[in-house]
Amino acid sequence: QVQLVESGGGLVQAGGSLSLSCAASGNIFRIVSMGWYRQAPGNQRDLVADITNEGLTNYADSVKGRFTISRDNAQNTVFLQMDSLKPEDAAVYYCNAVRGIIGNMRQNYWGRGAQVTVSS
Repeated sequence: QVQLVESGGGLVQAGGSLSLSCAASGNIFRIVSMGWYRQAPGNQRDLVADITNEGLTNYADSVKGRFTISRDNAQNTVFLQMDSLKPEDAAVYYCNAVRGIIGNMRQNYWGRGAQVTVSS
């Protein structure tokens, strides 16, 4: 099992910045990528950004140029810096870790979520 603990988030005015961090613990071997998803009320959970062990990043189009994902492999921690926040960025942000099992099989792990609220 992999445990993910998020911190950060909160309330900010539109145009402001917030940061999130997520620390992984437990059976962290074979984690191939970590990232962030978000879910607003009534919506599905969507990818925000992820980063592989090698540092390759992937962003949702809606956050490109505003959000930055980074990772500290030594600390098994992933960060999300969110700048120029918009009201539509408001959601619960979930940390995600993908762990390789056997062959190409993967298992997803999730944090409990961190609330991000953006006031207009």
